[in-house]
Amino acid sequence: MAKNNNKHCAFCQRGVNEVTLLIPGPEACICSDCVERAHEILKEYAGVDADEQTSSPDKIDLPKPQEIKAYLDEYVIGQEEAKKFLSVAVYNHYKRLNQDKDDVDIEKSNVIIVGPTGTGKTLLAKTIARLLKVPFAIVDATVLTEAGYVGEDIESLLTRLLAACDYNVKEAERGIVFIDEIDKIARKSDNPSITRDVSGEGVQQGLLKLLEGSVVNVPPQGGRKHPEQRMIAVDTKNILFICGGAFEGIERKIALRLNTHVVGYGSGRHITKMDQERLMHFVAPQDLRAYGLIPEIIGRLPVVTNLEPLDRDALKRILTEPKNAIVKQYTKLLEMDGVELVIDEEALDYVVDKAIEYKLGARGLRSLFETIMVDVMYEVPTTHEKQYRLTRDFAKRQLDKSNFDLLNAGRKQ
Repeated sequence: MAKNNNKHCAFCQRGVNEVTLLIPGPEACICSDCVERAHEILKEYAGVDADEQTSSPDKIDLPKPQEIKAYLDEYVIGQEEAKKFLSVAVYNHYKRLNQDKDDVDIEKSNVIIVGPTGTGKTLLAKTIARLLKVPFAIVDATVLTEAGYVGEDIESLLTRLLAACDYNVKEAERGIVFIDEIDKIARKSDNPSITRDVSGEGVQQGLLKLLEGSVVNVPPQGGRKHPEQRMIAVDTKNILFICGGAFEGIERKIALRLNTHVVGYGSGRHITKMDQERLMHFVAPQDLRAYGLIPEIIGRLPVVTNLEPLDRDALKRILTEPKNAIVKQYTKLLEMDGVELVIDEEALDYVVDKAIEYKLGARGLRSLFETIMVDVMYEVPTTHEKQYRLTRDFAKRQLDKSNFDLLNAGRKQ
């Protein structure tokens, strides 16, 4: 028992706390460092060119922008302009990785996506990573704080990217990181000297070196760095960062900017009224600065695009059309039990109406459908029915029974 509690590498004799990873065997353990050294020796004796091994993974079989957008169309409904912006930015970024060394140094095309919750920010980034077959990680900006304070260090963002490719640093260095809730680290005050903004401007300052590209030391387990911990050096110059945020209330900044650029008596009032529902379409870097992002970080996110709020038709299409549509998922689940699922149009309309009423967006469609279908998924597999029909009345009864109105009452405000 004592041996199990005090594991060490059979080759270098270092303990479990002194190495990145300790791999157990039937009689002994070996650390990740010794595995790497053994691999280098094996390559040398096998006559394999190390440079050839390390350079080949950098080349990516890159689809054209229209092919990227066509793939996105299969999973994301609407948002045509955002998909076009994202396709071009991703294509240019990975063309930069594939280029031969010459005089022209192509800079990174990091992206920031502005849009209400549930409009598909995360889905867009995840779908592109799936197409390109590169490591992908979603991280939350709200847990980050400036170095030396309670929270997580900025470098811990890359820990999940490393974990997504089994700590293969070469693979991670060409991956995609989606930083969610980027609006939550906006500067809390226009006067930064009043108090130290450790989770706002402090985090933005720390993100600068990651976004621009530099070699950073990443703690393998995430969290806070400490002197005794063994770090992993990661070069971020080829990592594509896609930032997303709802930027609640930025419409007021946009409206104010648009009105100040209008000459005429009452023309500003006309523009505001006409485009009140589409103000996000006019988002610009100066609006992000007015919201609280520092100019340096805006400069490192050169591609700014927006996601439009989803209307009724888009929400209904999301239910049924994408490859992984919610209706298709439940149809498949019941089909595996030998039951055909038939859903009335009125039931779909009811679900969409509820999602709009509670301002849940596309993400809310899933929770609504889960609530409606829970009893069906519980009972139908044990029956001998060959077909189940979902009606509007049944959907309404299920939501009423689950007190869905009370649970989401605050969203109506």
